[in-house]
Amino acid sequence: MAKKKKNKDYQKRDTSKKVVVNTSSEKKLKPTVSKLKSKKATVQRSEELLFGRENFILLGIGAALVVLGLIMMVGGAQDPNEWNADEVYSVRTTVLAPMLILAGLAVELYAIFKKKNVA
Repeated sequence: MAKKKKNKDYQKRDTSKKVVVNTSSEKKLKPTVSKLKSKKATVQRSEELLFGRENFILLGIGAALVVLGLIMMVGGAQDPNEWNADEVYSVRTTVLAPMLILAGLAVELYAIFKKKNVA
């Protein structure tokens, strides 16, 4: 029975809404202009680079330090049939080369986060 009451209530409601449109030509309306078009026309695109000259120089120095550390870590040319512990575990390959690689990465990070000088 509850469903029947809801259906009767729905039928009693006035669902026809009337919309009045004024078509008189007394007042002429201007055409609408998109705000996006007007903003795009006024905004100028700048083609400046994000990094300056100093940033690129520092990036190159950091990359050179990483490559130098990797070259130092390779070790010397030794015979594959012969084990030379002094050459494999030398201070150059175990300490100095990793420190150069980490220093190069630190320079890279500094170069990325350094602000460009505006002159």
